[in-house]
Amino acid sequence: MSRPSVYKEFGSRAGLGRALVTSETQEFFARLADILYPGLPDTQASLEAAILHLLLQTDEHPLLRAVVEAAREGSDSLLPYLTARADPVFDTSQALLRDWLSERCPLQEAQIIEDAADITVRMTISHLILPGRPPHHTARRSAAAVAVAKLLDRPRHPASG
Repeated sequence: MSRPSVYKEFGSRAGLGRALVTSETQEFFARLADILYPGLPDTQASLEAAILHLLLQTDEHPLLRAVVEAAREGSDSLLPYLTARADPVFDTSQALLRDWLSERCPLQEAQIIEDAADITVRMTISHLILPGRPPHHTARRSAAAVAVAKLLDRPRHPASG
C-alpha cells in the first residue's frame, strides 16, 4: 500500500495507530468479556480471573506486549493508547467493566459503578506497566479487585433511592 493511500484512509500516523489498536483489541476484549460473563459467582473472584487473563495476555498478545515493553524501556510512543488518550483500549475497558458491574450490582449507585470501573482499569494498567510480582500472584491479591469489591459493598445513600 502506498503512503498516500494510507494517509487517505487513516488521515495521519495517529489515525493509523488508532485503527490498529481498535482492530487488535476487539478480539482481546471479546475474550475478556467471555471471562466476565457469566463469570464466577463472586464478583471479586471474577475480577481477579479477568485481571489474571489480562496480565498473562500481555506476554502473548503482540500489540499489548509491544506497548508494555516499550513503556518499561522508557519509550512512551505507544503508551498513550493504553493510558491517557480517550481511545479504544482505555474506553473499551471501562465500558466493559461498567456494563458488567451494572449487571452484577443492579442496585448500586451509578457513580460507584463508574468509580469501580475506573479504579480497576487504572490499577490494572499500572500493574502492566510497572510489574512487581508474577501475574498469578498480582491478580490474586489485586488491589483493584479488592477496592472494587469494597466500593460495591458500600450501602446506597438514602437520597438515591
